[in-house]
Amino acid sequence: MQIYHTIKGLREALSAHRREGLKIGFVPTMGNLHDGHLALVTQAQQTNDIVVCSIFVNALQFGLNEDWDKYPRTFAADCQKLRASGCDYLFNPDDTEMYPNGLDTQSRVICPTMTDMLCGASRPGHFEGVTTVVSKLFHIVQPDESIFGLKDYQQLAVIRRMVEDLCLPVKIVAAPIFREPDGLAMSSRNSFITPRERPRATVLIDTLSWLAGQISAGNSGFSELEIQARERIAEGGFTADYVTVCHSKTLELAAADDRDLTILGAMYTESARLIDNLSIRIGQP
Repeated sequence: MQIYHTIKGLREALSAHRREGLKIGFVPTMGNLHDGHLALVTQAQQTNDIVVCSIFVNALQFGLNEDWDKYPRTFAADCQKLRASGCDYLFNPDDTEMYPNGLDTQSRVICPTMTDMLCGASRPGHFEGVTTVVSKLFHIVQPDESIFGLKDYQQLAVIRRMVEDLCLPVKIVAAPIFREPDGLAMSSRNSFITPRERPRATVLIDTLSWLAGQISAGNSGFSELEIQARERIAEGGFTADYVTVCHSKTLELAAADDRDLTILGAMYTESARLIDNLSIRIGQP
């Protein structure tokens, strides 16, 4: 695996492969890699000749009082995992390389839909930071495909919309949620969960699964179900940020006759904010 810290160096390396007609897949990350990230690399290898991964902890997507300073930075271990997974290139820029004129005057990419609800309501400005950095990374790497995990469902929906709106020649590929044996969705922030909380942290996916079962059984009283879901999370000892039943594509609140639904949830532990989701299709076996 070759590591590049500069845009110029990475572009020059990839241009040779592009001239050869090789297909490039891209997996953007903020590091602190776990098996879920490595599964994205493996999926990228299945449909691409060259796989590029990036590690960049993007300050632009962190709000005030968020955990940018304490976000785990495990570069040496990450490099070992990526080498073992067969990643071809790692792009690891610093803040100056990505934002040469500083964050305050950085041009922004704004998606006016799907960004002020759910996680966007709890983290104002977060998705503006995401779309800006992902757009920059796409222009730097110029991949044919980019793979994102379904755990960050809202992020995936926003990036798909951005790519469509800006006519970017990148195919966005969704990868399944990678879970721990007990069902907890893998996340870099899981390391913040205390040992005392960890056995109960599955209450989020358990609650979403219960809610999906209720809807599949014909209960379309989404608002009341969402209230009951938040109560279940509270009974588990956590605070729900939201539990919402949405239309899978638009993320608008689901109507009673919608068929493609995604149930999204977020909750707070003592030191972490966890997210998860389940998608269902009504009327399908």
